[in-house]
Amino acid sequence: MDRWLGRYSEPVYSIMRLVVGLLFSFHGTQKLFGAFGGQQMTSNPKMLVAGLVEISGLLIAVGLAASWAAFVASGEMAVAYFTVHAPGGLVPIVNKGELAVLYCFVFLYIAARGSGWWSMDALLWGRPARVGGFTAAAESRRGGAS
Repeated sequence: MDRWLGRYSEPVYSIMRLVVGLLFSFHGTQKLFGAFGGQQMTSNPKMLVAGLVEISGLLIAVGLAASWAAFVASGEMAVAYFTVHAPGGLVPIVNKGELAVLYCFVFLYIAARGSGWWSMDALLWGRPARVGGFTAAAESRRGGAS
């Protein structure tokens, strides 16, 4: 089956990374600065660490060390799910943990895929991120993945 948006996969991935990273960073700005109607929680050490990890969504958004930032963010979301949501029931729709699960797996994907072509990493270092064991350039020479 042909991927009808396959030729746009890199820009679409970059836009997804940008949007997800920005949305995640908003949670950090709420915890650290009380922005966007949030409550500043810097006196709570767990919330301070969570806010710092969440602010790293800006690194993910611009594609600067996005793999590392996304890996840490994925772990934070797994911890958040199991410590905050899972005690309310195992199913995410019941325990209101859908967003934590979604962020966890999207960040795991970003950690595995890397920053991509449209990123600060590519701009600064002049090389594409690795994708599935091949560089993105090799992927395009092969005709892309199915």
